[in-house]
Amino acid sequence: MSDVRIAEHMPLLTHEWDRQAVTEFVAAKEAYWLRDGLGHWAILCDDRYVGWGGFQKEGDEWDYGLVLKPACFGLGVRISRKAIEFAVADARIPFVTFLLPPSRKNLGGLARLGARFVEMTEYDGAEFLKYRLDTK
Repeated sequence: MSDVRIAEHMPLLTHEWDRQAVTEFVAAKEAYWLRDGLGHWAILCDDRYVGWGGFQKEGDEWDYGLVLKPACFGLGVRISRKAIEFAVADARIPFVTFLLPPSRKNLGGLARLGARFVEMTEYDGAEFLKYRLDTK
């Protein structure tokens, strides 16, 4: 999260990414697991940590997010396909939303997954492109 290539596409990352920020971030993500029974995962490839991502409940919607280490950016579609397979199999998730900052220009992966643009939306004071993928 402290890598400038990641931070440039994370408009909510407005504070220094230090040990305290990491501790608070992990605690917040773990709280989603307790509240909703689902949340984000650490993602491994060949037993190496490549990033984090998963589903976070936002109101009545399950939002999917993925943050990969820069050297692993090419794994995004493959990882997302696995996550979508999980969502399809989970009765709680009739559709998935994706919130992407307007700085993201390469959105072909979303189209390949079958997601469609819904609207521009504001979340926590920042503008995002909102996409939706029906899973049922």
